[in-house]
Amino acid sequence: MPGKILIVDGVATNRIVLKVKLAAARYDTCQAATGAAALTLAQTDRPDLILLDLDLPDGNGPDLCRHLKADPATRAIPLVAVAQTPAERIAALRAGAEEVMAKPLDEMLLLARLRSLLRARETEEELRLREATCRDLGFAEPAAAFRVPVRVTLVSPTREASLGWKQALTPHLPGVELTLASRDEALTQSEERAPPDAILIAVDPHHPGDGLRLLSELRSRPATRHAVICMALPDAPRETAAIALDLGANDLLPAALAKPEAAEEAALRLRQHLARKRIADRQRSSVADGLRLAVTDPLTGLFNRRYALPHLARVTAHAGQTGRPFAVLALDLDRFKAVNDSWGHAAGDAVLTETARRLRTHLRETDLAARIGGEEFLIVLPDTTPEAARALANRLCAAIRQQPVTLPDGAGEIRVTMSIGVAIGLGLPDQSAEALLDQADRALLASKAGGRNQVRLAARASAA
Repeated sequence: MPGKILIVDGVATNRIVLKVKLAAARYDTCQAATGAAALTLAQTDRPDLILLDLDLPDGNGPDLCRHLKADPATRAIPLVAVAQTPAERIAALRAGAEEVMAKPLDEMLLLARLRSLLRARETEEELRLREATCRDLGFAEPAAAFRVPVRVTLVSPTREASLGWKQALTPHLPGVELTLASRDEALTQSEERAPPDAILIAVDPHHPGDGLRLLSELRSRPATRHAVICMALPDAPRETAAIALDLGANDLLPAALAKPEAAEEAALRLRQHLARKRIADRQRSSVADGLRLAVTDPLTGLFNRRYALPHLARVTAHAGQTGRPFAVLALDLDRFKAVNDSWGHAAGDAVLTETARRLRTHLRETDLAARIGGEEFLIVLPDTTPEAARALANRLCAAIRQQPVTLPDGAGEIRVTMSIGVAIGLGLPDQSAEALLDQADRALLASKAGGRNQVRLAARASAA
């Protein structure tokens, strides 16, 4: 299952319909008919997302939103509220809901929004894990000051529309610098000066592909990869809205931003995204700066053993809470001593550096790669099935053997291979990181004994 969703609705028929739709998309669900039941389930079942109808038999929905966001146990769970009126939408956003959708729910947009929120939550959880690992190692950094003023760029097909946005949003965004830009200026500004914190893009209904391409370009560039990007889609087909969310839009804003109610809602949404971005930026900075020297291997740029083992322990504990599988890969270059003996240590360093580079190119942002010994590497893959882990391990094996490594000083090229052992964490509360690492090491030894240059799964992983 891609995630568990708590459905909160006082009408049984609505809950059943939503359960069927979400089950068809491979989501697991649990249900609550009242706010009290929702609070209990949110605390005990720890769903990945809450889908909440604001009209509840035992109280009003915004109050429930505030309770959920005030409780440290449920604060990080994304909350999608279902509202009837513009006033209810604004009340839900003020109470902390990440998204507010109107009745009747459009299935395509709902599923796209769930995917977007769950992706964001996965990244936030991984950043929290990494920051907690830093604290455990004693490398916590003081929170960096957020750049003031916050900069938001407005991109619209016409300057008149952008000016209307700016005039409507300014009263609701004190301390925020609103700038106007064309599509080309939005791309070049991020390269020539500090990138904006948020970018609001108006999609031309006659040429929706232009806005989607701009979104894709901004998400692919390092300077704007982590910016808040919101799309305004006047009269756009729902397919366009779903594609925008899947391409990485943080939010879909009301189309008529110049209207007072729409401007207030847009500002509320934007402030929430900027607050989350501030936290994420601090976490990324903490991990990058606090650990760079102390827990990074200076040759390969990968994490070292000192960081990798505590992080593996945290991933194991987190999987025990969520019940999701993850993978541990032990990797070792074959006959590496012969490389140093025959070609020298400079050649060995070149092989290690290139190996690390190739490993990184096949991993997700949330995966961990570390050099834990001379020619030994460790990879941790959160939220990964045995099948996906084995497929990735085979790709890594192929990536090392298929292309020779160029040696320094024109010394030629050398071909190397790698053996890999894979162990799967099953998300069990009693599973230990040490046991999983031992399983991966044993599988690695089996790979070596079986002829090298291959992948072996630990016995327990094979049974899974």
